[in-house]
Amino acid sequence: MAVVTLKIDDIEVAAEQGKSILATAKEAGIEIPTLCHLEGVTDVAACRLCLVEVKGSSKLLAACVTQVTEGMEIQTHTEQLKTYRKMAVEMLFAEGNHICAVCVANGNCELQNMAIATGMDHSRFPYQFPQRDVDVSHKQFGIDRNRCIFCTRCVRVCDEIEGAHVWDVANRGAQSRLITGLDQPWGEVDACTSCGKCVEACPTGAIFRKGSGVGEMERDRSKLEFIVTAREHKQWKK
Repeated sequence: MAVVTLKIDDIEVAAEQGKSILATAKEAGIEIPTLCHLEGVTDVAACRLCLVEVKGSSKLLAACVTQVTEGMEIQTHTEQLKTYRKMAVEMLFAEGNHICAVCVANGNCELQNMAIATGMDHSRFPYQFPQRDVDVSHKQFGIDRNRCIFCTRCVRVCDEIEGAHVWDVANRGAQSRLITGLDQPWGEVDACTSCGKCVEACPTGAIFRKGSGVGEMERDRSKLEFIVTAREHKQWKK
């Protein structure tokens, strides 16, 4: 495969043609923040936290879905980007009902970590307080839609790795809603294999194991990495 040379934060980098800016930066030891990205599944640029500046472009580009090209010059941590990322996190908090003090993922939440990393201590946007339900009809797991940030990691993991296609997003805009099956209670969806991959993939406390108390939820991302690797090497058996 062809190799291209480019600059990321003024550092000379070589990368395979067609690789994303996010993957290229990671290989070079440059971290770009993201919430919707998950190794092993397709990127969809849902969270917009990985926006970067590219010389010659009049708009900011999502690093996870933008491919590197020869001579590209990229900036990943300018003051403008820091401002936009902080604003994006503030909007995520204002759009949902995120009460960290009573969340199972308190202390182990990627949204919470991102708020700390961006310096967010409040949201300048009015809170929407959407009316969202909690579904605990599944025998092992539950979903609190108040904590969902629509990263769609659960949708993609269930679709691309487990192949069960249980999760999807219905409606648009402020009416968006994460659903299971044909908008059925989770416990009534026959396609669900109860594998728990969606629980491991969720960056917040939206999808959780029953019985988890406040701050008790922990995830092991290596489980997902193992599943992806096992499938690639045909080691996975059902």
